Amino acid sequence: MLQNRRPTSVVLMLVWGLTGSVQAACPALRIALDAGHSQSRPGARSASGLPEVEFNVALAEVVAAQLRTQGYTVLPVNRRDEQPTLTERTRRAAAFKADLFLSLHHDSVQPRYLLPWLTPDGHAEHYSDRFAGYSLFISTVPARAETAAASRALAMQLGSALRAAGLTPTLHHAEPIPGEGRKLLDAERGIYRFDELVVLRSATMPAVLLEAGVIVNRAEEARLRQPAYRQRIATAISTALRAYCAGMQP
Repeated sequence: MLQNRRPTSVVLMLVWGLTGSVQAACPALRIALDAGHSQSRPGARSASGLPEVEFNVALAEVVAAQLRTQGYTVLPVNRRDEQPTLTERTRRAAAFKADLFLSLHHDSVQPRYLLPWLTPDGHAEHYSDRFAGYSLFISTVPARAETAAASRALAMQLGSALRAAGLTPTLHHAEPIPGEGRKLLDAERGIYRFDELVVLRSATMPAVLLEAGVIVNRAEEARLRQPAYRQRIATAISTALRAYCAGMQP
């Protein structure tokens, strides 16, 4: 889920480097891939009791495989057994000279919406079927100010590709309650402004964060655990990158 908040959510972060020409970068993008959270800070807890980090790692593996088939170079900035800080992740991306940084998370809701239930295995957990869908986040104050416009352009392509793949955004992060109240920039594509996120502020390249779905929603958690659904998200990301590159051509 998003950093700087109560553990809740897959977030996808994409970072587009500004070095070199677009023509040179597009055929061989260098992608820094971040599976959000870590084993010591596992993020949100799903309706069935699974830690968010497990969803993030599983999706990251599928996304990495998909992007490599497209000819991209992919560097995981954190691995399953590592505990890098948020700023260390973006430093690794910069050292990698990444053109693109993906940070994958999964979402939750505020405590007021969580309800107790017994899972089919008889475990006491909490759920909320009230909200479902993905979210995209960008910052208007990244480490390099000139990256903000590119971040929004990339988020728009991601939102369009995810919608075309049959996914819908959740708008609950715009609700004016404690822990939410994010500025909704594009309701159709599910794009929010969230300047306080460390990985967005510290990135030296444009950045977009994707929450892939709401894992406290019981039906959505089941979808997000399916390999075919993860592949659908990965394919949408690949589609968005091709469209973004095409849009950047002179």
